[in-house]
Amino acid sequence: MKNSFGNSVAITIFGESHGKMIGAILDGLAPGIPVDEDFIVSQMAARRSVASLSTARREDDKVLIVSGVVDGITTGTPITFIIENADTRSGDYESMRSIARPGHADYTAYAKYHGFNDIRGGGHFSGRITAGLVAAGAVALTTLKSLGIEICTHIQSCAGIYDRDFGNLKEDMALLAGRDFAVLDEKKGGKMRAAIEKARSEGDSVGGRLETVITGFPAGVGEPWFDTLEGQLAHMLFSIPAIKGVEFGDGFALADMMGSSANDPFYAENGEIKTATNHNGGILGGISCGTPMLLRCAVKPTPSIYKEQQTVNFKTCENTPLQIRGRHDPAIVHRARVVVDSAVALVLCDALAMRYGTDYLAGGDRK
Repeated sequence: MKNSFGNSVAITIFGESHGKMIGAILDGLAPGIPVDEDFIVSQMAARRSVASLSTARREDDKVLIVSGVVDGITTGTPITFIIENADTRSGDYESMRSIARPGHADYTAYAKYHGFNDIRGGGHFSGRITAGLVAAGAVALTTLKSLGIEICTHIQSCAGIYDRDFGNLKEDMALLAGRDFAVLDEKKGGKMRAAIEKARSEGDSVGGRLETVITGFPAGVGEPWFDTLEGQLAHMLFSIPAIKGVEFGDGFALADMMGSSANDPFYAENGEIKTATNHNGGILGGISCGTPMLLRCAVKPTPSIYKEQQTVNFKTCENTPLQIRGRHDPAIVHRARVVVDSAVALVLCDALAMRYGTDYLAGGDRK
């Protein structure tokens, strides 16, 4: 199984949803970087389930750092994050050992691993595994912030209800930092919450879109062709369970625009190069422009629903109805927000280290 991502700064994730523990190893981060454990706690809380909007499974998600950090500072060796699984009910899955849940990886996992994979709670394919990604991402986020680079995501839409667009980025990013349900317009947020609760009451689920902005990232980072900055970001983002679409700037809408509208005019202001618009999302030729980067992710509805569905027993090749049991989210878009921030931060740390060297992340000069 391929469970690592990154070249200079790399993350490896491990564990299963109902196993003893899960976690991540962050390797290649420069020595001398402060690790804010309080921020790690707050990020884990942002990923945690939220009352009627999420699964009834409750995990403390206490992160234990067992290597790579001494006295709150990175040593330059691999940082290992361990998170214990406590609230597991594996018996909910025993009757479905050979039943393909629609929208899940049960059948594909069986086809690849010949039935030896852990099926409990989705095993290694579960969104639970993103907890390790968030723990490591918290360190990446604080590292970037020390360099003046900030990442912020809001729920652009959920159940067909749209939040307002980003306006003043500095003000909007500060606004979102204090909100558990990441919307810019709280009235729209209330409607989204109501739609999620309605889906739960009907035994169904809803999806949504996340919109992410990155500010303070320097120009000239990324590669043309096969390791473009968009390509690296998309690669990581598509690794997050339920992400089924990624676009940069205006994305697919660019296909319906004229070149005169799609281009972002450049201008100089106070010695800085800026663009009047951001249709291309702050990346050109696979390389950062130095202007704010903008990307969006499509998050599909949670595949575990309580309505009866038709499926197959993939060992007997017999058709069978399925009524899922267990504890499941009626939506995950609000919980995925912090996962996206973490994933983006890890990619950007790796890209900066590849461009300027690992010491740059500890405040070293660009060379």
